[in-house]
Amino acid sequence: MAEVKEPERIPFQLTETDLENLAGGDENFQPHDWEDLKQIIAENNLSILKRKPSDLRRYITWTNQTKAAFPSITDFVCSQRLHWQPLPISSSESGPLFECKSLVPFSDSNDYKILLNDWPYGLTEDVTHIIVWSKVRLPDQKPEGYLTVGSTALVKAFVEKTFTERLAAYGDSQARERILWFRNWTGLQSVRGLEHVHVLVRDAPEALLGEWAGSKESRP
Repeated sequence: MAEVKEPERIPFQLTETDLENLAGGDENFQPHDWEDLKQIIAENNLSILKRKPSDLRRYITWTNQTKAAFPSITDFVCSQRLHWQPLPISSSESGPLFECKSLVPFSDSNDYKILLNDWPYGLTEDVTHIIVWSKVRLPDQKPEGYLTVGSTALVKAFVEKTFTERLAAYGDSQARERILWFRNWTGLQSVRGLEHVHVLVRDAPEALLGEWAGSKESRP
């Protein structure tokens, strides 16, 4: 394992890929292109997804600063990015619980929010990294946290309707080939207890990104 000396406390567990990238530096970094992402997701080899070393260092700094200012990263995301107020019955064991319009994930637009990922993986410039945050939890398999067959079907249907069909409506006959999605299992999640799914879009029109995730002015 590569040894990396960091100037500050590491606020989360770094993967072997993270350590190798930090040791190699930006000059040796190869971003994930579309074919690479397709293979990683098809093989569920999500632990090798990586950020540009300088971005990872900034993310480490940001995480330390945010944890010093807020009770947790989850609290920051809820209050500052999603503007969702957890119910008083929420606990550290349960994670944030919310009043929901529906108990079926992604069935009511009030129960989810689509945002650009503030800290995307190191991707080629043609790929946009989007996060779909949900008030309703997706049933998964314990203890690893892999999605159940039913949950996978729910997410797939939502992505098809929300992203693929909208991209196709722009006249793109290859829309299905330009959308990928995944959901990290528990051990890879940086914001645990708050349901979210990753969506990757290749060559997305700016107008459509605005429709999905808001205007440029509303993004951090």
